Amino acid sequence: MSRFTSFFRTTALAVLATGTCLSAAHADSTLTIATVNNGDMIIMRQLSGEFEKAHPGIHLNWVTLEENVLRQRVTTDIATGAGQFDIMTIGNYEVPIWAKQKWLAEVQPPADYDVNDILPAVRAGLTVNDRIYALPFYAESVMTYYRTDLFKKAGITMPEAPTYEQIRQYADKITDKSNQVYGMCLRGKPGWGENMAYVTSLVNTFGGQWFGMGWKPMLDSAAWKAAINWYVSILNADGPPGATSNGFNENLALFASGHCGMWIDSTVAGGMLFDPKQSQVASKVGFAPVPKGSFGKGPTWLWSWNLAIPASSKHTQDAQTFITWATSKEYVQLVAKQKGWVAVPAGTRQSTYDNADYKKAAPFASFVLNAINTADPNGQTAQPRPYGGAQFVGIPQFQAIGTQVGQTIAAALSGQMQVDQALAAAQSSTTRTMRQSGYTH
Repeated sequence: MSRFTSFFRTTALAVLATGTCLSAAHADSTLTIATVNNGDMIIMRQLSGEFEKAHPGIHLNWVTLEENVLRQRVTTDIATGAGQFDIMTIGNYEVPIWAKQKWLAEVQPPADYDVNDILPAVRAGLTVNDRIYALPFYAESVMTYYRTDLFKKAGITMPEAPTYEQIRQYADKITDKSNQVYGMCLRGKPGWGENMAYVTSLVNTFGGQWFGMGWKPMLDSAAWKAAINWYVSILNADGPPGATSNGFNENLALFASGHCGMWIDSTVAGGMLFDPKQSQVASKVGFAPVPKGSFGKGPTWLWSWNLAIPASSKHTQDAQTFITWATSKEYVQLVAKQKGWVAVPAGTRQSTYDNADYKKAAPFASFVLNAINTADPNGQTAQPRPYGGAQFVGIPQFQAIGTQVGQTIAAALSGQMQVDQALAAAQSSTTRTMRQSGYTH
Protein backbone atom coordinates (compact mmCIF):
# COMPACT_ATOMS: atom_id res chain seq x y z
CA MET A 1 0.00 0.00 0.00
CA SER A 2 1.43 3.40 -1.00
CA ARG A 3 1.83 6.15 1.58
CA PHE A 4 -0.86 8.12 -0.33
CA THR A 5 -3.39 5.27 -0.08
CA SER A 6 -2.45 4.49 3.49
CA PHE A 7 -2.85 8.13 4.52
CA PHE A 8 -6.27 8.52 2.93
CA ARG A 9 -7.57 5.22 4.31
CA THR A 10 -6.33 6.04 7.80
CA THR A 11 -7.92 9.48 7.64
CA ALA A 12 -11.16 8.09 6.27
CA LEU A 13 -11.47 5.43 8.96
CA ALA A 14 -10.91 8.09 11.60
CA VAL A 15 -13.69 10.17 10.07
CA LEU A 16 -16.02 7.18 10.01
CA ALA A 17 -15.35 6.60 13.67
CA THR A 18 -16.68 10.07 14.50
CA GLY A 19 -20.10 9.11 13.22
CA THR A 20 -20.08 10.80 9.83
CA CYS A 21 -20.97 7.62 7.96
CA LEU A 22 -23.85 8.21 5.58
CA SER A 23 -26.92 6.11 4.95
CA ALA A 24 -26.85 3.03 2.77
CA ALA A 25 -26.79 3.23 -1.01
CA HIS A 26 -30.00 4.01 -2.82
CA ALA A 27 -32.02 2.15 -5.39
CA ASP A 28 -30.60 1.38 -8.82
CA SER A 29 -32.50 4.19 -10.56
CA THR A 30 -31.34 6.88 -8.10
CA LEU A 31 -28.14 8.91 -8.28
CA THR A 32 -26.91 10.30 -4.97
CA ILE A 33 -25.07 13.57 -5.54
CA ALA A 34 -22.80 15.20 -2.96
CA THR A 35 -22.36 18.90 -3.55
CA VAL A 36 -21.36 22.11 -1.83
CA ASN A 37 -23.86 24.75 -0.68
CA ASN A 38 -22.53 27.48 -2.98
CA GLY A 39 -24.92 29.56 -5.05
CA ASP A 40 -24.14 27.97 -8.43
CA MET A 41 -24.72 24.47 -7.07
CA ILE A 42 -28.00 25.51 -5.46
CA ILE A 43 -29.14 26.73 -8.90
CA MET A 44 -28.06 23.38 -10.39
CA ARG A 45 -30.24 21.58 -7.87
CA GLN A 46 -33.17 23.91 -8.56
CA LEU A 47 -32.95 23.29 -12.31
CA SER A 48 -32.29 19.54 -12.11
CA GLY A 49 -36.01 18.84 -12.54
CA GLU A 50 -35.43 19.65 -16.21
CA PHE A 51 -32.92 16.79 -16.36
CA GLU A 52 -35.33 14.37 -14.66
CA LYS A 53 -38.07 15.29 -17.12
CA ALA A 54 -35.76 14.47 -20.01
CA HIS A 55 -34.48 11.27 -18.32
CA PRO A 56 -37.50 9.77 -16.51
CA GLY A 57 -35.57 6.63 -15.55
CA ILE A 58 -32.96 8.58 -13.56
CA HIS A 59 -33.87 10.07 -10.18
CA LEU A 60 -31.64 12.43 -8.21
CA ASN A 61 -31.00 12.41 -4.48
CA TRP A 62 -29.12 15.51 -3.30
CA VAL A 63 -26.77 15.78 -0.33
CA THR A 64 -25.89 19.48 -0.09
CA LEU A 65 -23.21 20.26 2.48
CA GLU A 66 -21.10 23.10 3.86
CA GLU A 67 -17.68 23.15 2.20
CA ASN A 68 -15.57 21.68 5.03
CA VAL A 69 -18.15 18.96 5.72
CA LEU A 70 -18.43 18.06 2.03
CA ARG A 71 -14.69 17.51 1.78
CA GLN A 72 -14.67 15.29 4.85
CA ARG A 73 -17.62 13.19 3.67
CA VAL A 74 -16.46 12.59 0.11
CA THR A 75 -12.90 11.80 1.22
CA THR A 76 -14.26 9.18 3.61
CA ASP A 77 -16.46 7.66 0.93
CA ILE A 78 -13.89 7.55 -1.84
CA ALA A 79 -11.00 6.23 0.27
CA THR A 80 -13.03 3.40 1.80
CA GLY A 81 -14.87 2.50 -1.41
CA ALA A 82 -18.14 2.79 0.50
CA GLY A 83 -20.15 3.76 -2.58
CA GLN A 84 -22.46 6.17 -0.77
CA PHE A 85 -22.30 8.64 -3.66
CA ASP A 86 -22.64 8.30 -7.41
CA ILE A 87 -21.48 11.86 -8.14
CA MET A 88 -19.15 14.00 -6.07
CA THR A 89 -18.37 17.70 -6.25
CA ILE A 90 -14.60 17.88 -5.84
CA GLY A 91 -11.81 20.31 -6.64
CA ASN A 92 -8.87 20.25 -8.99
CA TYR A 93 -6.82 19.42 -5.89
CA GLU A 94 -8.48 16.02 -5.48
CA VAL A 95 -8.98 15.02 -9.13
CA PRO A 96 -5.36 14.15 -10.09
CA ILE A 97 -4.56 12.56 -6.73
CA TRP A 98 -7.68 10.39 -6.69
CA ALA A 99 -7.43 9.49 -10.38
CA LYS A 100 -3.91 8.14 -9.84
CA GLN A 101 -5.29 5.99 -7.00
CA LYS A 102 -7.93 4.64 -9.45
CA TRP A 103 -10.69 6.01 -7.21
CA LEU A 104 -12.45 7.89 -10.04
CA ALA A 105 -14.15 6.63 -13.17
CA GLU A 106 -12.88 8.04 -16.44
CA VAL A 107 -15.32 10.46 -18.06
CA GLN A 108 -15.96 10.14 -21.79
CA PRO A 109 -18.51 12.75 -22.85
CA PRO A 110 -20.10 12.54 -26.31
CA ALA A 111 -18.69 14.52 -29.24
CA ASP A 112 -21.39 17.21 -29.08
CA TYR A 113 -20.33 18.03 -25.51
CA ASP A 114 -17.35 19.87 -27.08
CA VAL A 115 -14.53 19.17 -24.64
CA ASN A 116 -12.31 21.60 -26.53
CA ASP A 117 -14.64 24.44 -25.52
CA ILE A 118 -13.48 24.02 -21.91
CA LEU A 119 -10.75 26.51 -21.09
CA PRO A 120 -7.33 24.82 -21.43
CA ALA A 121 -6.09 25.73 -17.93
CA VAL A 122 -9.22 24.22 -16.39
CA ARG A 123 -9.20 21.10 -18.56
CA ALA A 124 -5.54 20.44 -17.74
CA GLY A 125 -6.30 20.21 -14.03
CA LEU A 126 -8.80 17.40 -14.65
CA THR A 127 -6.68 15.35 -17.03
CA VAL A 128 -4.30 12.55 -16.09
CA ASN A 129 -2.39 10.68 -18.81
CA ASP A 130 -4.64 12.25 -21.47
CA ARG A 131 -7.80 10.95 -19.76
CA ILE A 132 -10.47 13.17 -18.18
CA TYR A 133 -11.66 12.24 -14.70
CA ALA A 134 -14.12 15.04 -13.93
CA LEU A 135 -16.10 17.75 -15.72
CA PRO A 136 -15.91 21.38 -14.51
CA PHE A 137 -19.06 23.00 -13.16
CA TYR A 138 -17.38 26.34 -12.54
CA ALA A 139 -13.83 27.60 -12.27
CA GLU A 140 -12.26 30.60 -10.63
CA SER A 141 -9.20 32.69 -10.03
CA VAL A 142 -9.06 35.52 -7.51
CA MET A 143 -9.85 39.25 -7.63
CA THR A 144 -10.48 42.28 -5.44
CA TYR A 145 -14.06 43.53 -5.09
CA TYR A 146 -14.68 47.00 -3.71
CA ARG A 147 -17.47 49.51 -3.19
CA THR A 148 -17.11 52.34 -5.69
CA ASP A 149 -19.39 54.64 -3.67
CA LEU A 150 -17.29 54.25 -0.50
CA PHE A 151 -14.08 54.91 -2.42
CA LYS A 152 -15.57 58.02 -3.98
CA LYS A 153 -16.78 59.27 -0.61
CA ALA A 154 -13.29 58.75 0.87
CA GLY A 155 -11.64 60.48 -2.09
CA ILE A 156 -9.55 57.48 -3.11
CA THR A 157 -9.15 55.59 -6.38
CA MET A 158 -8.38 51.89 -6.76
CA PRO A 159 -5.19 51.56 -8.84
CA GLU A 160 -4.95 49.15 -11.76
CA ALA A 161 -2.47 46.99 -9.82
CA PRO A 162 -2.98 47.51 -6.07
CA THR A 163 -0.47 46.46 -3.43
CA TYR A 164 -1.31 44.99 -0.04
CA GLU A 165 0.20 48.08 1.58
CA GLN A 166 -2.26 50.29 -0.33
CA ILE A 167 -5.17 48.00 0.46
CA ARG A 168 -4.51 48.38 4.16
CA GLN A 169 -4.61 52.17 3.85
CA TYR A 170 -7.86 52.07 1.88
CA ALA A 171 -9.50 49.72 4.40
CA ASP A 172 -8.73 52.15 7.22
CA LYS A 173 -10.31 55.03 5.28
CA ILE A 174 -13.59 53.35 4.34
CA THR A 175 -14.33 51.50 7.59
CA ASP A 176 -17.38 52.89 9.38
CA LYS A 177 -18.14 50.50 12.23
CA SER A 178 -20.91 52.71 13.61
CA ASN A 179 -22.86 51.92 10.43
CA GLN A 180 -21.61 48.30 10.22
CA VAL A 181 -19.47 48.97 7.17
CA TYR A 182 -16.17 47.11 7.36
CA GLY A 183 -13.26 48.09 5.15
CA MET A 184 -12.08 44.52 4.57
CA CYS A 185 -13.73 41.12 4.53
CA LEU A 186 -11.55 38.02 4.19
CA ARG A 187 -11.97 34.32 4.85
CA GLY A 188 -11.38 33.50 8.51
CA LYS A 189 -13.20 30.18 8.88
CA PRO A 190 -10.58 27.46 9.44
CA GLY A 191 -10.13 24.82 6.75
CA TRP A 192 -7.60 23.93 4.05
CA GLY A 193 -10.03 25.16 1.39
CA GLU A 194 -11.48 28.01 3.46
CA ASN A 195 -9.11 30.40 5.26
CA MET A 196 -5.98 28.63 3.98
CA ALA A 197 -6.98 29.03 0.32
CA TYR A 198 -6.75 32.78 0.78
CA VAL A 199 -3.86 32.71 3.28
CA THR A 200 -1.69 30.53 1.04
CA SER A 201 -2.09 32.90 -1.90
CA LEU A 202 -1.35 35.82 0.43
CA VAL A 203 1.81 34.13 1.73
CA ASN A 204 2.98 33.42 -1.84
CA THR A 205 2.97 37.09 -2.79
CA PHE A 206 4.76 38.01 0.44
CA GLY A 207 7.56 35.64 -0.59
CA GLY A 208 6.61 32.66 1.55
CA GLN A 209 5.78 29.04 0.78
CA TRP A 210 4.73 25.87 2.56
CA PHE A 211 7.84 23.79 1.85
CA GLY A 212 11.35 24.20 0.56
CA MET A 213 13.25 21.53 -1.30
CA GLY A 214 13.49 18.28 0.63
CA TRP A 215 9.98 19.01 1.93
CA LYS A 216 11.26 21.15 4.76
CA PRO A 217 8.32 23.12 6.22
CA MET A 218 8.82 26.91 6.11
CA LEU A 219 5.88 28.21 8.14
CA ASP A 220 7.98 30.05 10.70
CA SER A 221 9.77 32.15 8.05
CA ALA A 222 9.87 35.94 8.01
CA ALA A 223 7.60 35.97 4.94
CA TRP A 224 4.89 33.92 6.69
CA LYS A 225 5.14 36.21 9.72
CA ALA A 226 4.77 39.33 7.56
CA ALA A 227 1.78 37.90 5.68
CA ILE A 228 -0.08 36.67 8.76
CA ASN A 229 0.60 39.88 10.68
CA TRP A 230 -0.91 41.83 7.75
CA TYR A 231 -3.93 39.50 7.70
CA VAL A 232 -4.56 39.59 11.46
CA SER A 233 -3.95 43.33 11.68
CA ILE A 234 -6.32 44.38 8.90
CA LEU A 235 -9.16 42.13 10.05
CA ASN A 236 -8.80 43.25 13.66
CA ALA A 237 -8.78 46.91 12.64
CA ASP A 238 -11.19 46.93 9.71
CA GLY A 239 -12.93 43.56 9.54
CA PRO A 240 -16.37 42.45 10.71
CA PRO A 241 -16.82 40.95 14.17
CA GLY A 242 -16.47 37.18 14.39
CA ALA A 243 -14.29 36.92 11.29
CA THR A 244 -13.21 33.37 12.19
CA SER A 245 -16.77 32.26 11.37
CA ASN A 246 -16.69 33.71 7.86
CA GLY A 247 -15.89 31.62 4.81
CA PHE A 248 -16.71 32.30 1.16
CA ASN A 249 -20.50 32.17 1.59
CA GLU A 250 -20.56 34.32 4.72
CA ASN A 251 -18.39 37.04 3.17
CA LEU A 252 -20.48 36.94 0.00
CA ALA A 253 -23.59 37.62 2.08
CA LEU A 254 -21.84 40.44 3.98
CA PHE A 255 -20.68 42.15 0.79
CA ALA A 256 -23.99 41.68 -1.03
CA SER A 257 -25.87 43.23 1.90
CA GLY A 258 -23.63 46.30 2.03
CA HIS A 259 -21.37 45.48 4.98
CA CYS A 260 -17.99 45.10 3.19
CA GLY A 261 -15.94 47.86 1.64
CA MET A 262 -13.49 45.42 0.05
CA TRP A 263 -13.28 41.66 -0.33
CA ILE A 264 -10.47 39.62 -1.91
CA ASP A 265 -11.77 36.24 -3.04
CA SER A 266 -12.92 34.01 -5.87
CA THR A 267 -13.82 35.49 -9.26
CA VAL A 268 -17.01 33.40 -9.21
CA ALA A 269 -18.54 35.83 -6.71
CA GLY A 270 -18.84 38.43 -9.47
CA GLY A 271 -21.90 36.74 -10.92
CA MET A 272 -23.71 37.14 -7.61
CA LEU A 273 -22.43 40.58 -6.56
CA PHE A 274 -23.37 42.18 -9.89
CA ASP A 275 -26.80 40.51 -9.92
CA PRO A 276 -29.45 42.91 -8.54
CA LYS A 277 -31.62 39.91 -7.63
CA GLN A 278 -28.94 38.73 -5.20
CA SER A 279 -27.00 41.88 -4.30
CA GLN A 280 -28.10 45.14 -2.71
CA VAL A 281 -24.94 46.85 -3.98
CA ALA A 282 -24.96 45.52 -7.56
CA SER A 283 -24.63 49.01 -9.04
CA LYS A 284 -21.78 49.98 -6.69
CA VAL A 285 -19.29 47.13 -7.20
CA GLY A 286 -15.85 47.72 -8.66
CA PHE A 287 -13.16 45.12 -9.27
CA ALA A 288 -9.39 44.99 -9.54
CA PRO A 289 -6.65 42.35 -9.63
CA VAL A 290 -5.60 40.57 -6.47
CA PRO A 291 -3.08 42.79 -4.62
CA LYS A 292 0.63 42.06 -4.65
CA GLY A 293 2.98 41.81 -1.73
CA SER A 294 6.73 42.31 -1.55
CA PHE A 295 7.54 39.26 -3.73
CA GLY A 296 5.15 40.10 -6.54
CA LYS A 297 2.89 37.76 -8.46
CA GLY A 298 3.99 34.33 -7.28
CA PRO A 299 1.83 31.28 -8.04
CA THR A 300 -1.73 32.36 -8.85
CA TRP A 301 -5.04 30.95 -7.64
CA LEU A 302 -6.80 28.55 -10.00
CA TRP A 303 -9.62 26.45 -8.63
CA SER A 304 -12.49 24.53 -10.15
CA TRP A 305 -15.46 22.78 -8.63
CA ASN A 306 -16.02 19.66 -10.69
CA LEU A 307 -18.45 16.77 -10.95
CA ALA A 308 -16.74 13.39 -10.72
CA ILE A 309 -17.90 9.78 -10.55
CA PRO A 310 -16.33 7.52 -7.91
CA ALA A 311 -15.20 4.15 -9.21
CA SER A 312 -17.38 2.59 -6.49
CA SER A 313 -20.62 3.87 -8.09
CA LYS A 314 -22.89 1.18 -9.53
CA HIS A 315 -24.54 3.69 -11.87
CA THR A 316 -21.59 5.15 -13.76
CA GLN A 317 -23.40 5.45 -17.09
CA ASP A 318 -26.36 7.33 -15.62
CA ALA A 319 -23.96 9.45 -13.57
CA GLN A 320 -22.04 10.42 -16.71
CA THR A 321 -25.33 11.36 -18.38
CA PHE A 322 -26.06 13.77 -15.53
CA ILE A 323 -22.64 15.40 -15.20
CA THR A 324 -22.48 15.85 -18.97
CA TRP A 325 -25.83 17.66 -18.83
CA ALA A 326 -24.91 19.84 -15.84
CA THR A 327 -21.66 21.08 -17.40
CA SER A 328 -22.89 21.44 -21.00
CA LYS A 329 -23.46 24.46 -23.22
CA GLU A 330 -27.18 23.65 -23.05
CA TYR A 331 -27.12 23.94 -19.26
CA VAL A 332 -25.50 27.38 -19.52
CA GLN A 333 -28.36 28.42 -21.81
CA LEU A 334 -30.89 27.01 -19.33
CA VAL A 335 -29.46 29.04 -16.46
CA ALA A 336 -29.42 32.16 -18.66
CA LYS A 337 -33.08 31.64 -19.52
CA GLN A 338 -34.23 30.90 -15.96
CA LYS A 339 -31.90 33.10 -13.87
CA GLY A 340 -30.33 35.61 -16.28
CA TRP A 341 -26.97 35.63 -18.03
CA VAL A 342 -25.12 37.15 -15.07
CA ALA A 343 -25.92 33.97 -13.08
CA VAL A 344 -24.47 31.36 -15.46
CA PRO A 345 -21.57 29.20 -14.21
CA ALA A 346 -18.34 31.05 -14.89
CA GLY A 347 -14.80 30.12 -15.76
CA THR A 348 -15.27 26.92 -17.74
CA ARG A 349 -16.35 27.43 -21.36
CA GLN A 350 -14.93 29.75 -24.01
CA SER A 351 -18.37 29.89 -25.65
CA THR A 352 -19.77 31.58 -22.54
CA TYR A 353 -17.19 34.36 -22.81
CA ASP A 354 -17.82 34.69 -26.55
CA ASN A 355 -21.52 35.26 -25.95
CA ALA A 356 -22.53 38.90 -26.40
CA ASP A 357 -25.41 38.60 -23.92
CA TYR A 358 -23.08 37.32 -21.21
CA LYS A 359 -20.52 40.05 -21.85
CA LYS A 360 -23.27 42.66 -21.62
CA ALA A 361 -24.68 41.26 -18.36
CA ALA A 362 -21.32 40.56 -16.72
CA PRO A 363 -18.95 43.57 -16.83
CA PHE A 364 -16.28 41.43 -15.15
CA ALA A 365 -16.34 38.73 -17.86
CA SER A 366 -13.19 39.61 -19.82
CA PHE A 367 -11.30 40.32 -16.60
CA VAL A 368 -12.17 36.86 -15.21
CA LEU A 369 -11.36 35.11 -18.48
CA ASN A 370 -7.94 36.74 -18.55
CA ALA A 371 -7.34 35.89 -14.88
CA ILE A 372 -8.09 32.21 -15.49
CA ASN A 373 -6.18 31.99 -18.77
CA THR A 374 -3.09 33.58 -17.21
CA ALA A 375 -3.31 31.85 -13.83
CA ASP A 376 -0.15 29.92 -13.05
CA PRO A 377 -0.64 27.71 -9.99
CA ASN A 378 2.78 26.19 -10.63
CA GLY A 379 4.49 29.56 -10.84
CA GLN A 380 7.69 30.51 -9.13
CA THR A 381 7.89 30.96 -5.38
CA ALA A 382 10.63 32.99 -3.70
CA GLN A 383 12.67 29.80 -3.25
CA PRO A 384 12.53 26.53 -5.21
CA ARG A 385 9.73 24.21 -4.11
CA PRO A 386 8.92 20.51 -4.60
CA TYR A 387 5.14 20.89 -5.04
CA GLY A 388 2.52 22.44 -7.29
CA GLY A 389 -0.49 24.56 -6.40
CA ALA A 390 -1.15 28.21 -5.60
CA GLN A 391 -3.76 28.04 -2.85
CA PHE A 392 -3.05 24.44 -1.87
CA VAL A 393 -0.18 21.93 -1.89
CA GLY A 394 -0.79 19.11 -4.35
CA ILE A 395 -0.17 16.18 -1.99
CA PRO A 396 -2.78 14.05 -0.14
CA GLN A 397 -1.45 15.08 3.27
CA PHE A 398 -2.43 18.70 2.66
CA GLN A 399 -6.03 18.09 3.69
CA ALA A 400 -4.90 17.29 7.24
CA ILE A 401 -2.01 19.77 7.31
CA GLY A 402 -3.99 22.65 5.85
CA THR A 403 -6.90 22.14 8.22
CA GLN A 404 -4.62 21.94 11.25
CA VAL A 405 -2.73 25.09 10.25
CA GLY A 406 -6.03 26.79 9.39
CA GLN A 407 -7.19 26.27 12.97
CA THR A 408 -3.93 27.73 14.25
CA ILE A 409 -4.22 30.79 12.00
CA ALA A 410 -7.81 31.26 13.21
CA ALA A 411 -6.54 31.17 16.79
CA ALA A 412 -4.13 34.00 15.95
CA LEU A 413 -6.94 35.96 14.29
CA SER A 414 -9.20 35.61 17.32
CA GLY A 415 -6.40 36.65 19.69
CA GLN A 416 -6.02 33.26 21.38
CA MET A 417 -2.40 33.08 20.18
CA GLN A 418 0.24 35.56 19.08
CA VAL A 419 1.22 35.30 15.40
CA ASP A 420 4.75 34.07 16.10
CA GLN A 421 3.42 31.51 18.58
CA ALA A 422 0.80 30.29 16.08
CA LEU A 423 3.34 29.89 13.29
CA ALA A 424 5.75 28.04 15.58
CA ALA A 425 2.93 25.63 16.41
CA ALA A 426 2.05 25.29 12.72
CA GLN A 427 5.68 24.59 11.84
CA SER A 428 5.87 21.91 14.52
CA SER A 429 2.64 20.11 13.56
CA THR A 430 3.47 20.21 9.85
CA THR A 431 6.99 18.89 10.45
CA ARG A 432 5.54 16.02 12.48
CA THR A 433 3.01 15.07 9.80
CA MET A 434 5.60 15.15 7.00
CA ARG A 435 7.94 12.98 9.04
CA GLN A 436 5.18 10.47 9.81
CA SER A 437 4.22 10.39 6.12
CA GLY A 438 7.76 9.57 5.05
CA TYR A 439 8.56 12.83 3.27
CA THR A 440 11.24 13.81 5.77
CA HIS A 441 13.28 12.01 8.42
